[in-house]
Amino acid sequence: MLKPRQDLKPNTAAYETEALVKPTGFREYDARWILEKEINLLGIQALGLGLATYVHEIGVEPRIVTGHDFRGYSLSVKQALIIGLMQGGMEVLDVGLALSPMAYFGQFELKAPCVAMVTASHNENGWTGVKMGANPPLTFGPDEIGRLKEIVLNGQGVEREGGKLVRVEDFRERYIADVAAKVKVSRPLKVVAACGNGTAGAFAPEALRRMGVEVIEMDTDLDFTFPKYNPNPEDHAMLMQMAEKVKETGADLALGFDGDGDRCGVVDDTGEEIFADKIGLMLARDLSRIHPNSTFVVDVKSTGLYKTDEVLKANGAETVYWKTGHSYIKRKTAEIGALAGFEKSGHFFMAGPLGHGYDDGLVAASAVLAMLDRNPDKKLSELKAALPDAWTSLTMSPHCDDELKYEVLERIVAEYSAMAERGDSILGRKIVEAITVNGVRVHLEDGSWVLVRASSNKPELVVVVESMRSEDDMRDLFRKEIKPRLAAYPEIGAFNQEI
Repeated sequence: MLKPRQDLKPNTAAYETEALVKPTGFREYDARWILEKEINLLGIQALGLGLATYVHEIGVEPRIVTGHDFRGYSLSVKQALIIGLMQGGMEVLDVGLALSPMAYFGQFELKAPCVAMVTASHNENGWTGVKMGANPPLTFGPDEIGRLKEIVLNGQGVEREGGKLVRVEDFRERYIADVAAKVKVSRPLKVVAACGNGTAGAFAPEALRRMGVEVIEMDTDLDFTFPKYNPNPEDHAMLMQMAEKVKETGADLALGFDGDGDRCGVVDDTGEEIFADKIGLMLARDLSRIHPNSTFVVDVKSTGLYKTDEVLKANGAETVYWKTGHSYIKRKTAEIGALAGFEKSGHFFMAGPLGHGYDDGLVAASAVLAMLDRNPDKKLSELKAALPDAWTSLTMSPHCDDELKYEVLERIVAEYSAMAERGDSILGRKIVEAITVNGVRVHLEDGSWVLVRASSNKPELVVVVESMRSEDDMRDLFRKEIKPRLAAYPEIGAFNQEI
C-alpha cells in the first residue's frame, strides 16, 4: 500500500490514481473528512485496507458489518471502503441503507465483532466519515484511532486473501422489530417524529407506530440536501420547528433524530425543548425506582443536578461524570456496568435489561415512551416541572481550526485553572473548582458552571453554561464571561449559534 498524499487536487491525473487522506480526518473516536477536499475515494479504500490490517493485528475475527447513511455520495464511499476491507481479507456483511445503531445491532444479530458505518452524522453536506468498532458494543477510542491513523498514513496496510462480500437482505425489518419490542405503550400518545429529511425518516415512523403510538411525520422524506434544517436535535432551528409542530397538532411530544439515528431530541407537550441531559435525569429518576442502587454515566456538558437530585439519592443511584463523546460514555457505561449513560448531545446508552449498550435514538425514544406509560396521569411537561430548577444553555460552537483547537484549548484551560487556584470570581461568585477531565468545567459557589472543550469531530470549540439562578443569569454567563474571554483569542471565530 502506497502512502496516501495530502496535497492532491480534484481534476488532476494524480487525484484519479492516488489516495488523498488528510491527517485531520482522524478524530478522537471516529473519522470525518470533507469529501474530495480532504479525502478521495481511493483514500477511503486505503482507510478500508488500514482498518482490515488493524483488525488482523489485534487478533479479532475479520468479519465486519457495513452500512451507509442517506447522503448522495455515501453509497459510493461505502463501496470504496468495502473494496479496501476485502482487499485486506475481511468478510463484509453489508446491511445497506442504515442508521448507525442498525449497523451496531448487526454486530450482535449477525455475530460479527467489527463494524464500519459510513456516515457524517450531523455534520453538514460535503462531510463524510466512518464510525468503527471491533468489540461490541464499543466504538473506537483515541488509542484505536491513533493506531489506525498510523497504519493508513504510513502505507502499512497489508493485502490478504479471503475477502468476501455478503449483502444482508431485509435487515431493516430485523432491526425495527428488535427496537419496537422494547416497549408497548398502553396509554394514547400522539408523537411527532422529526427526521430532518435524514436517514431516520426511513425507520423512525414505522418503529414508533409499532411501539403503540400515533405518529405525526415531520420531514421524513429522504432528501440529502436537507432543505429545511440540518438533522441535528441540538440545533435551535430543528427544535423550533419541532415545537411549532407540537403546538399545531396538539401532540403529546416530539422526538427528533439526527442524520444517522443514534441521537434523540425531545420537545414536550407545551412546545418546550427539553435538553437531553434533563431527559436523562427524568429517565434516571424513573429507572432508579425500578432498578434501585443503579449507576448512571453522564458527560461533562450535562446538568449538575444529577449530583444533588433527592429522588436519585433516595433510590440509591450513583452518577459518574465522564468525558463528552459517544465513544467515551459508551465505554465508561460498559466498563463500570452502569444501567445507562446520557450525553447532552442526545446520545443515550441503554444497557443491561434496557438495551445492548450502544447509542440508539429509537431505543432512547422507546425509553421516553415507556417512562410516560409508567406515569399515565402525567404529561411530559409535568415530569419536567418536577425537576429542580436549573437553566442550561444550548451547545454553542465557535469555529477553531482542527490544527489549532487543542493548543488554544490548553491556554484556555490554563487560564481558568489559574483563576480557580487564586480563588477568583465570575459575575460575583467565587470559583470553587475547575474540572479538566475534558476541556475545563468551571464550577461557581452557587452550583452554576461554564464549560469550554474541543469538539471531537469538527473544527470547533464547544461551550455550555448552566445557571442555578435564572435564564437571564445563564445568558449573562455566556455574554459577559465566556464570549468576551474567547474573543481575546484571535484563532477563535464566530459561534454557530448563541443565546
